[in-house]
Amino acid sequence: MPPSYPIGPAGNPRRPGSVQSMSPQIASTDRVDRAGLEEFVRPRHRGTLVTFRRDGTPQMSPVSCGLDEAGRVVVSTYPERAKVHNLRRDPRASILVHSDDWNDPYVQLDGTAEVIDLPDSVEPLVDYYRAIAGEHPDWDEYRAAMRRQGKSLIRLTVERWGPIAAGGFPPGRAPS
Repeated sequence: MPPSYPIGPAGNPRRPGSVQSMSPQIASTDRVDRAGLEEFVRPRHRGTLVTFRRDGTPQMSPVSCGLDEAGRVVVSTYPERAKVHNLRRDPRASILVHSDDWNDPYVQLDGTAEVIDLPDSVEPLVDYYRAIAGEHPDWDEYRAAMRRQGKSLIRLTVERWGPIAAGGFPPGRAPS
């Protein structure tokens, strides 16, 4: 019988309190080419964006993200946000793209970001919405809302990426 690990009621790993029998997860890393990277990232929309403060220390922001048709990571934001100020000064950025479930695979992307402000941000924001949610029922209303909200867009050109990884026990260390 496999070992028991504490997870949530009815098998929900987000709610502690019950125990369910399951096999331990073994850590993995898979190196992929650009096409494999885009295939992995495109359906995932949760990320942690890393920019750099003036003193060189990292500043991290949880973000919703998408991949545009050119394979750039896109993030909707406001021009007053710390990440925007940091990117205007230093365009280097990284993003950790998470899967929906915490223990599922993730990947780190590194590159150079640009900030696009109104009025130039409106059509890229349309592309951002399409990348995350598909077609909007009223694009004119969406464009007007982006203008009213004063939205900007961060666009990260991916120059390097790590392996697609999943946490777990290193091979050979899993409890038996």
